[in-house]
This record gives sequence, structure tokens and C-alpha cells, in this order.
Amino acid sequence: MILVNTETVPTKSIKTTFGIVSGSTVRAKHFGRDMMAGIKNVFGGELKGYTELLEESRSQAISRMIAQAELMGANAIVNVRFATSSVAAGAAEIYVYGTAVVVE
Repeated sequence: MILVNTETVPTKSIKTTFGIVSGSTVRAKHFGRDMMAGIKNVFGGELKGYTELLEESRSQAISRMIAQAELMGANAIVNVRFATSSVAAGAAEIYVYGTAVVVE
């Protein structure tokens, strides 16, 4: 599956457009990661536990979007965008969306 954040795929032409596809996941903070983040906030530095959590979340959301596009028969998703939102104290949604297409 080709994923791009542009309206077209370079060197390819869009033959069929299926419409919007999306994927999301809601993740909560892990107690152990939260404790380490609190310590890092005092001394500074990357919050690696949160970085890993966000990477896992983005990957899962992308996988869900791709699965939706594959069911439609698409081989590419254009205009891919990400959004995040807080849904509860300590929990956030990662949402990814784009347009499923067939390119040649």
C-alpha cells in the first residue's frame, strides 16, 4: 500500500477514487511510564516511554486505515493526515485519515 501526504503519487496516475478511509486508536498512559515521565519532567530529556506509546499508536491507526482501504480494493492512500485528541484524563486518540485510490 502506497501512503502519501500529497494529493497525488509521483510518477503515477489515479485511476479510481474510493473515498475517505480512516483508522484510530485510543491509548491510556501506563503507570510505570507516567512515573518515569514525572522524573524526566524534573531533570529534562526525552520521554521515551511516551514516544514509544505514540509510535505504537500511530502504527496501529495506520494499519486499521490500510485494512479499510484494502477492503475497497485500493492500492494507495493519498492526502494522509493525522489528528490527536484527548478523550479522558490520561487517554488520547490518534486518528489517521486519507483518500483510498487505485494508482497505475
